[in-house]
Amino acid sequence: METTELLKKVRKIEIKTLGLSQNIFAGQYHSAFKGRGMAFSEVREYQYGDDVRDIDWNVTGRFHRPYVKVFEEERELTVMLLIDVSGSLDFGTLGQLKRECATEIAAILAFSAIQNNDKIGVIFFSDRIEKYIAPKKGRKHILYLIREMLTFTPNSKKTDVGVSLEYLNKVMKRRCTAFVISDFYTRKDFSQELRIANKKHDVVAIQVYDPRAKDMPDIGLMKVIDAETGHEMYVDTHDVRLRKEHKRYWMEREKRLHDTLSQSRVDSVAIATDDDYVKMLMSLFAKRNR
Repeated sequence: METTELLKKVRKIEIKTLGLSQNIFAGQYHSAFKGRGMAFSEVREYQYGDDVRDIDWNVTGRFHRPYVKVFEEERELTVMLLIDVSGSLDFGTLGQLKRECATEIAAILAFSAIQNNDKIGVIFFSDRIEKYIAPKKGRKHILYLIREMLTFTPNSKKTDVGVSLEYLNKVMKRRCTAFVISDFYTRKDFSQELRIANKKHDVVAIQVYDPRAKDMPDIGLMKVIDAETGHEMYVDTHDVRLRKEHKRYWMEREKRLHDTLSQSRVDSVAIATDDDYVKMLMSLFAKRNR
């Protein structure tokens, strides 16, 4: 991609997503994600009614009388975007590619974060960690992240969501809010990594999918290529049984994903490339505020 063309794309995404984050998401983002973590503030002498579990035994031993730790709501969050860059994201039949949709969603979240004085970082993943960008603040940093989202070329085309969650736990020592943005086309079970990550952090799953993956169109003979393996085959979409089987497979896969997320108590939303993702994200935020 030429520099001039890239700058135009970055600017276009900035104008669109910054406006949305300022006008629509500011309040909802703040209430949905702020103040969910507790940070250590100070110690003070034990008072009647204090929770004994908050006693700081090191300070208590030093002064020979009980002291307790005092916590306060964290005023500043660290937000991590775990972005799937595998081959299956380079697909789209209605309006835009899944990768383009994922980039806009990530940009909205990033601008919402910096408006609340939060740090924002990124983990690009396939079936391995492709790139880690440490959390920082500021518009310049956000624009750098958007440029990377638009131009990054992964070494692998396959997907392993569990790898990204495992890496998150290694690099983020303090609690953060982590958005996993993916189509979740993974053959590996990631329920254990998800469960562990959501105990330490606040994990939110955003599934991006193409509506044609859900309902196969009746358009006759069609060449199908698996973007992650390169396998090619022709299918006859006139075949009613084939379309029904495809729909059944999709529903089963979605149920497995939903079960995995709900069992780990992870908030989630599924967004099609032709959906109004503003409305879908607002719905997600509202669900967290109930």
